[in-house]
Amino acid sequence: MKKIATLLSIIIGTSTAFAAEPDYPTKPVSIIVAYAPGGQGDVFARLVGEKLTTIYKQPVVVDNKPGVSGTVGTRAAAKAKNDGYTLLLGQTGEIAVNRLLIKDMGYDPLKDLVPVVMIGNAPLVMLAPADAPYNTVNEFIQMARAKPGEFSFGTVGAGTPGHLSAVALGLGAKLNMVHVPYKGVGPLLSDLMAGRLQAFFSSASAAMPQIKGGKLKALGVTTPKRMSSLPDVPTIAESGLPGFSYTLWGGLFAPAGTPASAIDSLNREVNTLLAQPDIRARLEADNVAVPKNTPTEFADYVKSESAKFEKLIKDANVKVDQ
Repeated sequence: MKKIATLLSIIIGTSTAFAAEPDYPTKPVSIIVAYAPGGQGDVFARLVGEKLTTIYKQPVVVDNKPGVSGTVGTRAAAKAKNDGYTLLLGQTGEIAVNRLLIKDMGYDPLKDLVPVVMIGNAPLVMLAPADAPYNTVNEFIQMARAKPGEFSFGTVGAGTPGHLSAVALGLGAKLNMVHVPYKGVGPLLSDLMAGRLQAFFSSASAAMPQIKGGKLKALGVTTPKRMSSLPDVPTIAESGLPGFSYTLWGGLFAPAGTPASAIDSLNREVNTLLAQPDIRARLEADNVAVPKNTPTEFADYVKSESAKFEKLIKDANVKVDQ
């Protein structure tokens, strides 16, 4: 009887301890952004961080750690304590692409980080000079084929989504184009407007002011469906390259081994806040799709995107000097 009583007291004591364990979070949460303030990922992180601070009644702060194509910040998140208090705002490049192009990063984003929730998915827009003699993707392809090696496209760096979208177009349409990397969008857009470049795959948010101002024209969009803000601009998929889909997506990731309770809480709260009409309207105004998703659904999406980029980079023999 004494043994049974002792066992019961242990069970009751353990149950009481679990019941008394405070809900997540009980202290500030950090969201690492692997780039300087102002980019799409930074916008996502600050929007979510501000709202989660109110929901959790704990500070949720953004920590910008730029450097080496996003690897500095991503490494810091991958190596952080897996207690749910350090997160990463991971995007297409730092999760799916860098691992294929940069050697010895010191971590594997697909093994050392786990998807928590996707925040947004944004299209790219294929831009051309306003006075270019081509007005559609098909016309661009025909002219580029007729002048192999004479058409050039600009990017903000090798391995970026804009670069890989252009590579996918060239591979799919069998084009011989020249890649011209820039250190910033400003000089690139100047050269594109002047006709020194023939194309640029831009984020939609950066493209819209140039299109509306008549300084550049849109030939196509990289999403499977047309953009609501550019309903007359066809997708590249419907322009002769079926299945063409390259986007800028971003979401929260946590170090592998983070408690499921923290991941589930973050997923639930972020999905709830993204469903709020004002938040959805703010993101959709920038042509960002806001899909409700579970950690498993986000993980499956990341896996499929990673496989897609792996095939593209291998087929096109893309290399980046590091």
